Amino acid sequence: MQKLADFLSGLVSEKTVLAAIVCCLSSTSVVADTSVWEVSNGSNTVYLGGTVHLLRPADYPLPEAFDEAYNNSDELYFETDLSAMGDLTTQTQMLQQLTYTDDRTLQSVLNDEAYSALQDYASEVGMPIGLMQKFKPGMVISTLQVLEFQSMGFTPQGVDAHFNTRAINDGKAVNALETIQEQIGFLAAMGEGNESEFILVSLEDLEETGTVMEQIINAWRSGDAEQLAALFVDDMREQAPDIYESLLNGRNQNWLPVVETMFDDADTEFVLVGAAHLVGADGLVSLLLDLGYEVRQL
Repeated sequence: MQKLADFLSGLVSEKTVLAAIVCCLSSTSVVADTSVWEVSNGSNTVYLGGTVHLLRPADYPLPEAFDEAYNNSDELYFETDLSAMGDLTTQTQMLQQLTYTDDRTLQSVLNDEAYSALQDYASEVGMPIGLMQKFKPGMVISTLQVLEFQSMGFTPQGVDAHFNTRAINDGKAVNALETIQEQIGFLAAMGEGNESEFILVSLEDLEETGTVMEQIINAWRSGDAEQLAALFVDDMREQAPDIYESLLNGRNQNWLPVVETMFDDADTEFVLVGAAHLVGADGLVSLLLDLGYEVRQL
């Protein structure tokens, strides 16, 4: 349960569950050095870091710009309270919200095509579908993602977890942009009303995980924002506008005023969020540029 809880802490970000894990940042350049931005109002600075929630040990050390931003910062902001993800109360809430508590089951909410495809995929990876009958679609795909990424050597020790642990050990202030309950709610609502379509599209993404992850990691390290935006964010906006609005744009709009308040004090903040939240016209970087802030990609 702990591994699943850690995984779910970074899940709700973009497109389907796969795209929720990683994307990159965007600015006016095609390829920059790293996925970190320095944003200034002339007298105060806030750093924005696009994160990959899952990484392999070989993906360390992180690009130097992350350490630069961390060392220059007084406090860190994450999407949610990562330290609380292991609490028994949180895990209980996750199970309650991510599973059906009435008479519904996967077989009853999915059409024959989606259920058959899910059953075949689950069988291939050694996960009996009977164990997931009461899981909501977001929980189902999350569980299959855990298995897929574990087989590829990825662990929950991604950028977010790395800096959360480091900040706590260094005594730096740690804050959250939204509550754990809100994040669980986003995941629980995934596919609601179009469960079969959500499962089918997500299974297609899972089949491409190996190839896609290498592309994402390489682009993230080099700051190739346009490639990642084209692969994930643009596609999500066109093909799944409801998911794009609820999981990406809507949350960016909620976070923007919080980020703006960070310029009102003398402290320097480092905001670390799933990188697709910083890409494209609706990303935080573009939104801050539109408001007149000075932005420099490190």
